[in-house]
Parts: sequence; C-alpha cells; structure tokens
Amino acid sequence: MRYRQLTTGTLALGVLLLIDVLRVWLPGIITIFGQAASTPAELMGAFALGWFVLALGAPAVVRRVGARPVTVVAAVALAVARLTLTAAPGGRTQLWLATAGLLAGLVWLVGVAADTDRPVPGLALGFAVNAAVHAVLDTVDLVWRGDWVAWLLSAVAVVVFLVGTAQPAQRLGAALAGPAEAPAGPAGAPVGPGGSGAWLLAGPALLLAGMVALSPALARTGMSYLVAGDGVARSPLFGLAPVPVAVAGFLCAALTRPPHGWGRAYGPVALLAGAVLFALDRGDLLLPAILLAAVGLGACLALTDDASHPDSDTASAGSSASRRGYAVAAGMLVFALGAVGYYSAYDLGYPNAAVPVVVAVLIAAVAFTARPVVHRFSGPFPPLRTAAAVTALALLAPVLADEVPVASNREGPPERLTVVAYNIRMGFGLDGRFDLSGLAEVVDRQRPDVVLLSEVDRAWLLNGGHDTLDLLSDRLGMPYVFGPAADPVWGDAVLSRWPVRDPRTLPLAAVGAPTGAQALAVTLDLGDGVRTAVVSTHLQPPPGKGPVVQARAVADFATGYAAGRPLVVAGDLNTEPGDEAFAEFARAGLVDALAAARPLATSPADDPRQQIDHIFVSPDLTPGDPVAPRSTASDHLPVAVTVTLPPR
Repeated sequence: MRYRQLTTGTLALGVLLLIDVLRVWLPGIITIFGQAASTPAELMGAFALGWFVLALGAPAVVRRVGARPVTVVAAVALAVARLTLTAAPGGRTQLWLATAGLLAGLVWLVGVAADTDRPVPGLALGFAVNAAVHAVLDTVDLVWRGDWVAWLLSAVAVVVFLVGTAQPAQRLGAALAGPAEAPAGPAGAPVGPGGSGAWLLAGPALLLAGMVALSPALARTGMSYLVAGDGVARSPLFGLAPVPVAVAGFLCAALTRPPHGWGRAYGPVALLAGAVLFALDRGDLLLPAILLAAVGLGACLALTDDASHPDSDTASAGSSASRRGYAVAAGMLVFALGAVGYYSAYDLGYPNAAVPVVVAVLIAAVAFTARPVVHRFSGPFPPLRTAAAVTALALLAPVLADEVPVASNREGPPERLTVVAYNIRMGFGLDGRFDLSGLAEVVDRQRPDVVLLSEVDRAWLLNGGHDTLDLLSDRLGMPYVFGPAADPVWGDAVLSRWPVRDPRTLPLAAVGAPTGAQALAVTLDLGDGVRTAVVSTHLQPPPGKGPVVQARAVADFATGYAAGRPLVVAGDLNTEPGDEAFAEFARAGLVDALAAARPLATSPADDPRQQIDHIFVSPDLTPGDPVAPRSTASDHLPVAVTVTLPPR
C-alpha cells in the first residue's frame, strides 16, 4: 500500500508542477513569443502545437531506452525548470525555461504512463489539489510570487516530487530481478494491459478542468454576475465559495466506484451539460456550468479507472506500455489543439463555442465506452477522506483569499475627480511577467477616484487562469463593475472609490473585428444628489479600417445614458486624433481631456508612438493635469486627468 500511495502522490505532484509550468508557458505565447493582434495567430498556434507534436516521439524513446531512465531524467528537468521559473525572469529566458519545462513534463507523463495502468487517482488528486491551492493563493500561483515563502514551498514540492520519482525505481529494480515475473509498475504491483483510456483523457480532462470545471477564477466571476444581474458583474462576497463544492463533487465522483448499467451515463451527461452551459457565454450560467462539469468530469475519469490488474506476459505488457505512452501523448495534443482552437478565435474571428463541447464529447465517449471493471482493487487513498481533506484545503480560500473593497461617500461631494484609463494587457508586462504590483503602483500614484480598465481577463486558461480584475481591485482598495465583451470573462471594467449606481452595458457591432467589444456605463454617486456618468470601452477596429461604427455607437450610448449629467468616456479607443473615429466623440459634443498634453503617445509602452488611449469629457467638466505616466507593466501606458466638476 505504501508504494501505491507514493506513486499516486508523486503523479499528483508532477501534475501540479506541470500545470504551474503551463500557467507561465501559455501566456508567454502571446506576450513573449508573439504579440496578440500583431503577430499572426497562425504562427503563435504553430509554435504552441509544435512542442506537443514533438512529444509524440517520446513513446518510441521510452520503448528503446526504458521507462525508468526517461521518467527520472524528465522529472529532473521538469523540477529544475519549475523551480527556476519561481524567479520570474521574464523575456525570452522565461519563455524558453517554460518551454523546456513543458516538454520535460510531457515526456515525464509518457514515461509514467508506460509503468502505470491506473492513473486516475493520481490525475484526479493533482487536478483537485491544484484547484484548491490556486484558490487559496487567490489565483496568483507561487511561480509568480517570488518571495521567500514561494521559494520555500516550491523547493519542498520539487524535492518531494524527485524523491517520490526516484523511490519506486528501487522497488522496480527488485521486481525485475525475478525472471519469471511480469513487468512491475511504480506501485510495485504487476502492470496490466489497461489504462490507455484513462491516459488518453489526461489532456482533455486537464483542458476542461482548467477552463471550466476546476477554475477558481471562473467560479469567482460566476459569483460576481449573481451580485449585479443585467449582464454586468460586481465585486462578490465570498466569490471563491463554489470552489470547495466543485472540488468535493469532482473528487467524490472520480475516486468512488461508478454505477453499473445506464447509471454509467450520469457522468457523461453531466459533463456535456456543463460544457454546453459554458459555451452559451452567459455570466449567469457559469456557476451551474462549473458544478455540472466538475462532477461529470470526475465521473468520466472513474469510468476509465481500470484497477483489476490482470496477469499478462512480458510481450503483451510491453505492447500495453507503448499504447499507454502514445495515449497520453495524443491526449496532451488534444489539450493543445483545444486550447489553440478556442483562444485563437479571438484573433481570427471564427466561432469557438463548439470547442469545449467537442472536447466534452470526446471525454464522454471514451468514458462511456470503457470496459466496466468486474473485479476492482481499492484505491490507494480512501475516497471520502481524501475528498474531505482536499475540500478542507479549498475551504480556506473564501476565508483567506476573498477581499471585498467597499466604496463609501466622503464628506460631501468632491470638487474634482481624478480619472485613470488603462489597457492592462491581462496583467502581463512587456517582459511577459504577471505584474500586478507594477499595474497597481502606476495607477495608485495618480491617486485616482475612478479607474477604467481595458483588456481585463478574469479566467482565461490561456493567460494562466487569473482573475486579474479582482486582484487589482484588492490592491487598489476599489470595488469594481465589469462589462463582458469577447465572452463573460473578458471585457472592460470601472473601479471607483465612490458608490456606483445603474450599471448598463452595450454590446458593440463587430463590423469584421475578430474580438468582441462593448461599452460599460455607470453612475458615480458623489453625495448630496451629485451624479457623474462614466463609460469604459475598448474599441476593436475592423481589418484595415478605423473603429468608426463602434465609436459612433459608444458616443451616442454615452450621451444618452448621461442624460445631461457630467460625463467621462475613456479607454483604449484604437484611434488617433484627426481620425474619423476620433471625430465621432467631438461630433457628440465631447471634449478631448488630454488636448493640453498632445501629442501624448501611449503605445507601445517602451517606445510610445501611437496616441490610441483617450479620455473624453462633457463640456461642463474642466480637465487638468493630463499625463501618461511611464510604466512597462502593460504594453500600453495609462492616461490620467483630473476633472473639475461644475459648480452646484
């Protein structure tokens, strides 16, 4: 039993390290290797897929060299890369370290698969513990923190993983000393011909777990939609509360024996239902999507958990080991294809809602058609106690990681408001590091009353699965209102030190642009009946043209919403002074609040040449002190202005 537990724990820990590497590598594709909207999406996709295709050669290497040497070498490479990434070096160094760690992790999985025909307990435990830890860390992983606690915990994880990887090798050597025995797995028990189906699902399950079923950032986003309604989201109370429920449902379903007969269908049906709800792109459906997908994914994994270990001769065992290696390599390629296929749509403009559904169909089909296990060995860990322990860890998240900034009126209405507009590039700086501190610092220096954010990502697996908006809200001490644009977790936001009323959002016509756009309007309650309207937007120009249609729509929407009250409109407008789209705001009677500082270039941040981030105000507001403070915490510079309110 000790060896079975060690093997399962080591597999789970390796999955944790691999996911950590993926959380650095995936964003690096669009922040370091390329640049979204300028580097061709096809090139970035080819770079991403190439490493997973290369890993398809690993089973042949394992067959020739042997599983144990390959597994140990790959484990060491994965561990070194993961530990080195804790330094968050940024730039090309970070990208290639993460790439080396990814390839090592893929080869390690192939090596482990050759010797393991029962991966479900280890995979399920790895996915669940990752979700719990990610939630407790407030969706900012140790790899991005870099303090002594992060180094210590990362080092402990790496050392335990390497010890666990090396220890079974001794057991295996003893087992192979007996000429009449079948090949032994890392658990010290005979390896049977099963397990291919479970290993095939490792990649697709990782994709759906990270996108939907076990995503803490998505859970918090779903909770934030319940607060406001009307298609917008607000800072929620205990936003991470769904995570323990999802973790408990997933682990209980994955580690307990599935029902017989048609009862086997409950997992595939639940998973498909969750994927469909997620694909509908509605914020109010995110929570049921998460819970259904979590239980369904766990139940599907349980259906492939062949733990009967039938006897086999050496030749058939070797063939099965090779099949398992190719299965896990193919499954991880499905992960890459699904991720690239889903997220490239936001650059190429095709519908992507079918991607999670197709992946769910694949998982459901493999699970439902798996051969039922007649004689099943018990798992390495008691299912209920294991689920309870991981759930208890996840329960710490709503207590430790959830903060809810509160806006309150100051003494009487202010005479002035400081407004900051910032395209935050999903939280990643020019060097490809996740740089929340840099973003918060440059904004906080302006002492803002209201902050308008563009390119806000709240759960994309491609960007590491962070809730960037909630994290910035906590650091700035300002509650938020969020308006979805491309989907329920990507859009624009308004953070305010003053209470916010009457939020509304206007979806903007795409007019050929691949990424969705919207305008989010809110009313600041400044006390004593004084109100100011604020509109945050991020215009998306169609290929080769300016965003004229969207600019006209935003200007008309904003002036209509303000209804004569003071008005501020700001964001990444992707148009320059003198352009037709820029003129639409002047046509609506708005004033360029940055005019006194022109030219005021804001992009790219390290060598600004384009004036595309703007603040417009109604004529009754007097702008002053326009500035674009220098920072490389994003690929844009923020713009800030102080406006004087009209006399009462």
